[in-house]
Amino acid sequence: MSNREPAPRTTPARTTSSAGAAAVLAAERIVKTYRRGWRRDSVRVLTDANLRLAAGEIVGLVGENGSGKSTLMKILVGSLEKDSGRVVRHGSLGYCPQNPILYERLTCDEHFELFARAYGLELAVADRSQQDLYDELGFDQYRQSRVEELSGGTRAKLNLGLALLHDPDLLLLDEPYAGFDWDTYLRFWELTADRRDRGRTVLIISHFVADEERFDRIVHLKNGKTEG
Repeated sequence: MSNREPAPRTTPARTTSSAGAAAVLAAERIVKTYRRGWRRDSVRVLTDANLRLAAGEIVGLVGENGSGKSTLMKILVGSLEKDSGRVVRHGSLGYCPQNPILYERLTCDEHFELFARAYGLELAVADRSQQDLYDELGFDQYRQSRVEELSGGTRAKLNLGLALLHDPDLLLLDEPYAGFDWDTYLRFWELTADRRDRGRTVLIISHFVADEERFDRIVHLKNGKTEG
């Protein structure tokens, strides 16, 4: 993707500040330490991570590999316990992990049905959202294909689609477009900008940002601390 000129935005970036707006997510003074090896040596990954997300903004969380981005994301989602600090979320949550968590022998349709039930969606709402996502991400032809038959890029589309199915207030994405081709990459940003314009909040984790103008804010994670 980096060898192509980015396409013009369909929705201009806005100057937003989360300082005066009610927070959809607030994480304060997050600390996380791992113990590794047979000697159980302590490795402090997060020392003072802070993050505040307001409604209707796209925020990038950027850091080098091993900086603790995915650790912080898992803490924000609630799948990993922090050592100390505070996390408060408001509204519904959608989470797209870096490595797709899918069932190899289920089809795409079966995945959407399973997640729709887990989200408690009405059948008509789930069907409409599912079809919209097939169209937006461009993989309708694979709806009856099992995951074991899908390419890495199509798995990534399904992974993202499952996080978006219930149109969450807060969407947390860990390296969401790593396996996308150029066309899907552009579709992703159209889809993301549309949700932002409807008041949804999106946090995107990446080890680098190619199109900084597509974000409202960039937060850097370095030496266990957030900046920006």
